[in-house]
Amino acid sequence: MTGTVEDTIAAVWRIESGRINGSIARIVRDVGLAEELAQDALVAALERWPRDGVPDRPGAWLLTTARNGAFDLLRRDRSLRDKLQQIGLDLAAQEALTVPDFVDDLDAKQRDVLKDDLLRLMFTACHPVLSLDARLALTLKLLGGLATGEIARAFLVPESTMAQRIVRAKRTLGEAKVPFELPPPAELGERLGAVLEAVYLIFNEGYTATAGADWMRPALVDEALRLGRILAELAPHEPEVHGLVALMELQASRMAARLDADRRPVLLLDQDRARWDGVLVRRGLAALERAARIKGPAGSYVLQAEIAACHARAHRAELTDWRRIAALYGELAVVQPSPVIELNRAVAVGMADGPAAGLALADRLLEDGRLDGYHWLPSVRGDLLFKLGRRAEARAEFERAAALTANAAERELLLARVSDAADA
Repeated sequence: MTGTVEDTIAAVWRIESGRINGSIARIVRDVGLAEELAQDALVAALERWPRDGVPDRPGAWLLTTARNGAFDLLRRDRSLRDKLQQIGLDLAAQEALTVPDFVDDLDAKQRDVLKDDLLRLMFTACHPVLSLDARLALTLKLLGGLATGEIARAFLVPESTMAQRIVRAKRTLGEAKVPFELPPPAELGERLGAVLEAVYLIFNEGYTATAGADWMRPALVDEALRLGRILAELAPHEPEVHGLVALMELQASRMAARLDADRRPVLLLDQDRARWDGVLVRRGLAALERAARIKGPAGSYVLQAEIAACHARAHRAELTDWRRIAALYGELAVVQPSPVIELNRAVAVGMADGPAAGLALADRLLEDGRLDGYHWLPSVRGDLLFKLGRRAEARAEFERAAALTANAAERELLLARVSDAADA
């Protein structure tokens, strides 16, 4: 097979797999079975496209092939056929539905059907019956189009472990008889929160990896951005969806500046802001404006995006509006009480009102105990102590933070701070 055809198939699959899985799941009402049928279509493409050429509408070809497989299975399998009748779907009507390419030539009705399929798939993959790890893995598999090996590498587990996790997740959905449908209105808010949480956790793992040698994993950041943008199209009237997209776009804009020429981490205040991605900044600010136009109190993602926007609007670090950021963290602490948010507020207060004020807040968290084992607490305390001239205490905090982190790049950064404190 030529590399060009391989690359084309991989690119098409990455883009279209979520839509294909969603469309087939609507027919067979089983997420696991839908994925198998979609994978069969992918295998058919791998066999035929190198020989016959890439079709003019590759996404439509994959979907048609997967749908034909689904209809053949329904004809052969009486239990599935009965299920189809029970849920009131008309096979003839399904077969008559045209399958245009996903981007071009969609009429309004077809767009609505496609959006509903994707939205159902998102809510199914993030159903609360699944553990958080299972939601993340299934979301990347069904909606991100990632291979099991790619997901395993991203989360630093063996491929066999990740494969078992995905199989168990699909089995759990089947055993729990989770319907392939949108949740009732009373559950929509809670379930949407689970979807947003899964996408943002994927983004965070890519933006600052919890373990391993690399500080960032750009592939995961890209997948989270893509899922967030899809979700914004599917749920355009939900401010928190636009808030999450804005937050991820604005944070992702800094990625090129987060490593120096030697691939060492560069903290926010030391970054060359000329290297920030202006396109992502503009996209993020536009998403934040869309969220602001929707009436209602600001949620946690909108508030976090507002904080990120304060940094994005400051062309130099010294122009950052730290009082505004501290106030936003105060609002965020009310909406989503969390010791991590309080720690971020301590940083902002330390910048706005001086390191002593920030240290007082950080010390409360030390006494609280909920952040024991969280390496950013001693890291923040070390920075504030360093600014106050208490270098020996700062060095001890940086050493403790370095011992707690599982990420090699972060450890190197913290050990450099140990050396700075010792030299001073």
